[in-house]
Amino acid sequence: MDLGLKDRVYVVTGATRGLGNASARALAADGAKLIITGRDGEATAEAAAALGPDAVGIAADNADPATAERLVSAAREHFGRLDGVLISVGGPAPGFVADNTDEQWEAAFASVFLGAVRLARGAAAALGEGGVIGFVLSGSVHEPIPGLTISNGLRPGLAGFAKSLSDELGPRGIRVVGLLPARIDTDRVRELDALSGDADAARAANESRIPLRRYGTPEEFGRTAAFLLSPAASYLTGVMLPVDGGARHGF
Repeated sequence: MDLGLKDRVYVVTGATRGLGNASARALAADGAKLIITGRDGEATAEAAAALGPDAVGIAADNADPATAERLVSAAREHFGRLDGVLISVGGPAPGFVADNTDEQWEAAFASVFLGAVRLARGAAAALGEGGVIGFVLSGSVHEPIPGLTISNGLRPGLAGFAKSLSDELGPRGIRVVGLLPARIDTDRVRELDALSGDADAARAANESRIPLRRYGTPEEFGRTAAFLLSPAASYLTGVMLPVDGGARHGF
């Protein structure tokens, strides 16, 4: 299937590693042009170079109020247009209710929640018909994950924001979609498994609860993201798509 991505221009945040990077690689492989971001300038430049000549890396923090305008301007400056954004950010600090400090909550709200809202608003103002705004969220939108209290608190609210945004932007022909990864084999998930004290046992236990009996690969997530962001998914909006091997028990 031709996804219709050739020469379309996307901003992908948090794209130096993990799910953001996998999504950027899938988009680039089908001919999209990219502005990618990460907080570390050197890592961002390296990730952009690996994607090829149609990718530009910009060191940026989603929590910075100026980031949204910078990224929209960069897309127009380098490629003359903007067709979509994928808002991805590293997960907030792990911990249970008694563990997480006010400072951790505030930092996570600034980057995971408010930063995403600002980026979505900035993109919405710049996009035209056929544009798309994507959010990388979490399976915690539907079911809390033990030991990830901050994520459990913020991700469902961001999904609600995304759904509201889809209603508001639909009449302009702009789509809004969310991806809900669960156990995808990234550095972040491996770090979370290691917090148990026995990473191998934690992984085995998690895999036993997944109908496909394995963790997903970043490439599988990236291909799903590329489809949702592409014109091939032109009648999908307001959806929160689990990418979890069937781990979610509800319909």
